[in-house]
Amino acid sequence: MSDSASTVAAVGPFDSADTPGTADSAVPLDDAAPAWERRFRAPRVSLPDWAEHAPDRSVFLSNASGTYEIYAWDRGTGAQRQVTDRANGTTTASIDPTGEWIWWFADTDGDEFGVWMRQPFGGGPDVEAAPGLAPSYPAGLAIGADGLAVVARSTDEDGSTVHVVRSGAEPVTIYRHRESAGVSALSEDDTLVVIEHSEHGDTMHPSLRAVRLDGSLVADLHDGPPGEAPASGLSCTGFAPVFGDSRVLVSHQRRGRWEPMIWNPLTGEEHEIDLGLPGDVGVDWYPDASALLVEHDHQARSELYRYDLATGALERLATPAGTVLGATARPDGSVEYLWSSGERPSELRSTGGGTVLVPPGDRAPGSVAVEDAWVAGPGGVIHALVSRPAGGEGPYPTVFEVHGGPTAHDEDHFAPGVAVWIDHGFAVVRVNYRGSTGYGKEWTDALRERVGLIELEDIAAVREWAVSSGLADPERLVLSGGSWGGYLTLLGLGVQPENWALGLAAVPVADYVAAYEDEMEALKAMDRTLVGGTPDEVPERYAASSPITYVDRVRVPVFISAGLNDPRCPIRQIENYVARLGELGAVHEVYRYEAGHGSAVVEERIRQVRKELDFVKRHLEMPKSV
Repeated sequence: MSDSASTVAAVGPFDSADTPGTADSAVPLDDAAPAWERRFRAPRVSLPDWAEHAPDRSVFLSNASGTYEIYAWDRGTGAQRQVTDRANGTTTASIDPTGEWIWWFADTDGDEFGVWMRQPFGGGPDVEAAPGLAPSYPAGLAIGADGLAVVARSTDEDGSTVHVVRSGAEPVTIYRHRESAGVSALSEDDTLVVIEHSEHGDTMHPSLRAVRLDGSLVADLHDGPPGEAPASGLSCTGFAPVFGDSRVLVSHQRRGRWEPMIWNPLTGEEHEIDLGLPGDVGVDWYPDASALLVEHDHQARSELYRYDLATGALERLATPAGTVLGATARPDGSVEYLWSSGERPSELRSTGGGTVLVPPGDRAPGSVAVEDAWVAGPGGVIHALVSRPAGGEGPYPTVFEVHGGPTAHDEDHFAPGVAVWIDHGFAVVRVNYRGSTGYGKEWTDALRERVGLIELEDIAAVREWAVSSGLADPERLVLSGGSWGGYLTLLGLGVQPENWALGLAAVPVADYVAAYEDEMEALKAMDRTLVGGTPDEVPERYAASSPITYVDRVRVPVFISAGLNDPRCPIRQIENYVARLGELGAVHEVYRYEAGHGSAVVEERIRQVRKELDFVKRHLEMPKSV
C-alpha cells in the first residue's frame, strides 16, 4: 500500500494521556471564555496516517499550537513532536512506507501553490522533495520505496502533469493533459500507477488509467463510449498492499450510488461487490488484502463493516450512532476511526477498545443532538438536519447554514460553527440540497447547468417547512455559508430577497465569470462540467448562476469575509460584487484576512465568528437570552 497524500481535516482530540511532552505544547483553554470560543480552541487531531512497513510511525494534523500543523507520532515510544511551524499553518502531509520521511506541502499563506518538502521522521532540516518540479497546485502524491515517488501537479500553463521522481535524478514526466487529472495509487512493487482523469471533460465522473513508470499504457477503465463523457464515475482507493498483487480497489456508480469493485489492470478482470447496503459505500484494504474496510454512509450517519473477500461475509463493526469521519485498519486487525456526533466532540477510537488519542485537559464543551427533517421538494424528498436550543420553544431566529462543495453533504457530527448559534438562542437548519453527495448519483448530478438555482429551490422548500412547522421565525432568518455555501448565500439574497433577513457569506463565489478567470485550473474544469462550458461558450448560463447578476435585488444586510490569497474563490471577483453593493447603497461589511480559502489559525477563525455575531446583533433582533 503506497501512500497517497491528501488534505486532512482537523476534527478531533489531541493527545495520548501517557505520552511525554505533548500536553505542554497545547494551548490552554481559558475557562472564562465563552463555550463557543473554547470549542474552537480545544486541541484536536486528524486520523493518523501510518507507514506501511513501520506501522508504529504516524503523522497527524493538530491545532495544539493554536495553528493547524503536522505532527509526528512514534507509537512505540509514545514520543510526539511538531514537524511544521508556519505562520498560516500546514494542512497536507504524508509519510513514506518505510517511516523514514515525512512529506508536507509548502504553499504561501494558504494559496495552495507550492512545492513538496520532506523531513526525517526523527527531525532534521526540511529539503525539497522533488527538486526540478516548479511550484504548482498539488494533484496527488504516491510514495514508493528507495526514494521513488509519483507526483501529480496542476498549473494554468501546463494543465495536469504526472511525474516520476527518484533521488538524485531529474523528474520524468509520464502524463500530461489540459483537463483535470491526478495520481491515485502506486502498486506495492512500484511498477504500476493509477491516474484518475477527466480527459472526456466531465470532472464529476472521472475515469481511471493504469500506466507503467515510463508512462506506457497498461489499461483504461471508463464507464462510457471511448472519448465521450461516461454515464458514471470511477474512483481509485489503492492497489492491494501485497507485493506483486496488481488488484486495484475501485469505487463505481454503475447502479446509481458509490459501490466497490476490484479491478486488475493486467488481466482486465472486474469484480463488482454488492454489499446490499443502502446509501453510498467507501472502501479500503485491510493490510493483508484479505478483507475490505467498508464505510457505509446513509442519511447523514455512517457505520463500519469488515467484508471478507474469501467468504463474502459482511461483519458490522461496533461504532456509536453518529458519523465516522475517517477510518483505517491496523496490522493487528483492529480499526482506528475518528467519530463524533452533533452532541459530542470527535474522538479517535479503536475497535480494539477505548480511545487511541486523548486530548490534554478539558474537552471542548458539547452541544445539542441533531434532528432529522424530511421535506417534499421540487426534485424529490430533501433531507435536512435541525439543531435547536435546549429548553426553549419556537419559533426561533434561525440560521440556514449551507454546506460547501457542492459535492459534499452535512452529517450528524460535531460542528463548532453550528454550536455558536445554538449558544446564542438560534435554531440551525442544514439542507442536503440537490447536488449533495450521500443520496445517490441522480441527486448529486441534478444541479448541472442550472447551477445554484437548483440548490436554492430546495433550500426554499425547507425554509417553508421550517416556518410552517413553527420552528423558524420568518422575520429572523439568516442565510449563511462558506465557499459554495457562501456562493449560495449571495445568490439566495438576490434570487430570493423576500426569504431572508440577513446574509453571512464566507469565501464565496460572487462574480462567476471573474471567478472562473482567476481560479485554479482544477476548479475551472469543475465549472465547465457544472455549467456546461466556459463563460465564452455559455455566457447566459454563467449570468443566470452568478450572484452579481442579482446584486441590485439584495434588500438585507450582508457580511462577507474573504481570504486575500484564496485560489478557489479569488479576491478580485468578491471585490467586484462588493463594489456594486457600495454603488447601490446596500448595507454591507467586508472582512479581508491574510490567508487562503479559510484560515488554519484558530484565533483568526474565532475573530471571524466574532465579527459575524456582532454583525447579526446590530442588524437583527436577537433572542432575549443573549
